[in-house]
Amino acid sequence: MGLAAVLAACSSGVKLDDVPVEDRTGSATGAAGAGGQTGGVDQRGVSGVTVNGGDAAQPDSVGRIVFFDYDSFEVKAEYASTLEANARYLNANRSRRVNLEGHTDERGGREYNLALGQKRAEAVRRALSLLGVTDAQMEAVSFGEEKPAQVGFDEAAFSKNRRVELTYR
Repeated sequence: MGLAAVLAACSSGVKLDDVPVEDRTGSATGAAGAGGQTGGVDQRGVSGVTVNGGDAAQPDSVGRIVFFDYDSFEVKAEYASTLEANARYLNANRSRRVNLEGHTDERGGREYNLALGQKRAEAVRRALSLLGVTDAQMEAVSFGEEKPAQVGFDEAAFSKNRRVELTYR
């Protein structure tokens, strides 16, 4: 009941499929639009943006994916060693941060899958917390079904998509 209330409070009356899409990639065919301008953006006055952590070194010696059963957010015992290795790394490197990215397969509605992905990420966060990792080092986020690891409509693809990825930053 509480989760439904939270999800309802986050809902928006905006219909996303009714929003017009405008191509601003700069790959216009040269035809001028309204006001004599092409659809592109003048790149001469645009400076680059640096996103911190996007290229942060990922520890090579530890696994960084925890897979889940269908419609479940229970961390399976077979991933204990993966979580312990990540906890050892984070406890030895207190300045490192990790995103716990929850994912689902595409079965179920969008809102349901976002909630399930969040529950999976939170389950991994709790497991790492019990192993001594500080809450300040972890951020649990959900991508739901939006970033599949494998595209497909069979159990092999679905099982690869039911996961939490640990991404260091």
